[in-house]
Amino acid sequence: MAASVMPLGLVRAGRDATVRGLGEGGAFRRRLINLGLASGARIKVVKNDLNGPIIVSLGECRLAIGRGMALRIMVEE
Repeated sequence: MAASVMPLGLVRAGRDATVRGLGEGGAFRRRLINLGLASGARIKVVKNDLNGPIIVSLGECRLAIGRGMALRIMVEE
């Protein structure tokens, strides 16, 4: 089964994903890259209950990402 690209906001908790694209806007992209969420980064979704922020694990760090921002980050499971 081929992996599909989808918004981070739709990935279920416990799943691993690779960042494939970031939404439009220079400030938005810079902020994500500064957090370590550059294209190719491997992340694990720790919490996504479809209400409130999404918690992802990136290496030894955990990041809380707002739902609107998470819907602009494209990932591949």
